[in-house]
Amino acid sequence: MNSKTFDVAQAKKHFSELLGRVASTEERIVISKRGKPLAVLVPLSELSSENHLSKTKGWVENDDPLFKIIDEIVRGRAIHTPRVLRKRD
Repeated sequence: MNSKTFDVAQAKKHFSELLGRVASTEERIVISKRGKPLAVLVPLSELSSENHLSKTKGWVENDDPLFKIIDEIVRGRAIHTPRVLRKRD
């Protein structure tokens, strides 16, 4: 598959054109910043729903401690007031 790299400024300036290229020619567009790849624009046809990570079964068991940790984090965020919303004295 064809692939071409654009830096962030170029991609921003020509975003609509790049989307058209990806959609019509199925070309992959790599967007980089300071020479390091950050993102890739790919055609929808490359995104196979059968290979999506959310379809993976048995990777994490329902009783995995990860879920307890996530619940604790979510509860903590529910009572946390972001700094930008706190009243200044």
